[in-house]
This record gives sequence, C-alpha cells and structure tokens, in this order.
Amino acid sequence: MAKQQHMSFSLEGLMKQVGEQKYPPVEKWNPDFCGDIDMRIAADGTWFYMGTPITRSRMVKLFASVLRKDDDAQTYLVTPVEKVGITVDDAHFIAVDLEAGQNNGTQILVFETNVGDKIVADKEHSIRVVTNKETGEPRPYIKVRGNLDALISRNVFYQLVELAHSVEREAGTELIVESDGEAFSLGLWSDDEC
Repeated sequence: MAKQQHMSFSLEGLMKQVGEQKYPPVEKWNPDFCGDIDMRIAADGTWFYMGTPITRSRMVKLFASVLRKDDDAQTYLVTPVEKVGITVDDAHFIAVDLEAGQNNGTQILVFETNVGDKIVADKEHSIRVVTNKETGEPRPYIKVRGNLDALISRNVFYQLVELAHSVEREAGTELIVESDGEAFSLGLWSDDEC
C-alpha cells in the first residue's frame, strides 16, 4: 500500500531533497564518441560489466549520474572528454518506492529509484504505460531526467492503481492517477481484467 500521509508528509523535506539532487551537466558535454563498452543495464536494474554484476552500489550510482540517452536512442556514459555506448535492456532505472501525500489539496507522488534518485511525478516527469501487444501486460514508466526512464516496479504500480480513480470510456474503464496537478493514464481495463 502506498505510504499515504495527509500532513504534507514532510513534503517540504522531500521537495528539498528532490531539488538538491545534483547531477553532472552531461547534456552540455559533447566529447568524441570512443566506441561501445561491454556494460549493460538488465531489465531488473542490475548493472553488468563484461558479464559480471556490479555489486558496489556507489559505483552504480556514479555510472548512473553520467548516463545520457541521445536523440539516436542510444544510451551513453558521458564525461567531459569521452562518450561510450552501453546496452540497456529496458529502462535505465527501476522505481522501487512510492510516497503519496497532499500539498494544499493536490496529490503529490514521489518515486524513488534503485539508485536513490527521488522524482515527483509532474509535467516534466510524466508517467506512461506501454502495453505488451503479445501478452497484454502493462509496462509503466516514469521520466527521471533528460531521456532517461525508470520502469515502475510491479508493487509500486499496484500502489498507483490503488490511488487511481476510474473514468468510464467506450473501450473500458480508464484508470487515472494524479500528481502535482497532472493526470496520468494507467491504461484501459475491461471488465474481465479487473
């Protein structure tokens, strides 16, 4: 169940944390491309180098801080002097926690990723759901920064569904969740799916 609190759940503190997160200005760096390296972010959020999991969380957080996905749809590790390509199986991060609260009557949803980033779902950090055409399974994401997304973990998605309200549509029931004055669709559900 989402951590729903009504006394602005220390919203000021959370918003301060979100605002104080600092990342290197990778979007401003334009180094030469140095080729691809054998680094991969697996669908479950595990980072691998040369087939071996990177188990040191500080190292993963360092690499995550210099990630950039460019307009060519490729993901790179970027420094002021070099840019190397890496493989991403699905999303760059996993949203592993959710806190929901109210600020002046407006619901605020704060997600935390597997590398400790905190993101408020809002106009710049949208929630979207992609449905697998073969299985019908929803794959929910939230924009983290730049073109980088976090896959919303299954338990966090269930929390979102609990916070959603339904709107009847011709094709079924659409679940809508709101955060910071923005409405995000969690998808259409037919009666036999609920």
